[in-house]
Amino acid sequence: MNDIEFIKAFESGEFSPAEFNHRAHIRLAWAYLDRFDEETAISKTCNAIKNFDGLHGDGTKYHKTLTVASVKVVHHFRQKSNASTFDGFVTEHPRLISSFKDLLLQHYGETVFISPKSKTTYIEPDLLPFT
Repeated sequence: MNDIEFIKAFESGEFSPAEFNHRAHIRLAWAYLDRFDEETAISKTCNAIKNFDGLHGDGTKYHKTLTVASVKVVHHFRQKSNASTFDGFVTEHPRLISSFKDLLLQHYGETVFISPKSKTTYIEPDLLPFT
């Protein structure tokens, strides 16, 4: 499915919960960033994932800081990318799939993500700000 179909399936809840893995999370950020500025993409990604969690889960899996940070990381790498497709993008930047936690830990101490506050409120990086 193309990115527009992916967004529609995700927003409508038709996307399979079993397929919503890390790669799909990064793709959602990619697809919104392809169509909107960073702040709008953050808002849309947060709302879509929160809604998806409500439709297919118990509403407790959504994590605000992790979601916002993910969009910011994808945005950073998109600015350096020549790719016109998501597959091309992750081929250029495989660490987004294989070493994403390591990328986040360059910006955040490990305790930030386990903080209950970070699930509902975006917490700025405590080690290295996003630029």
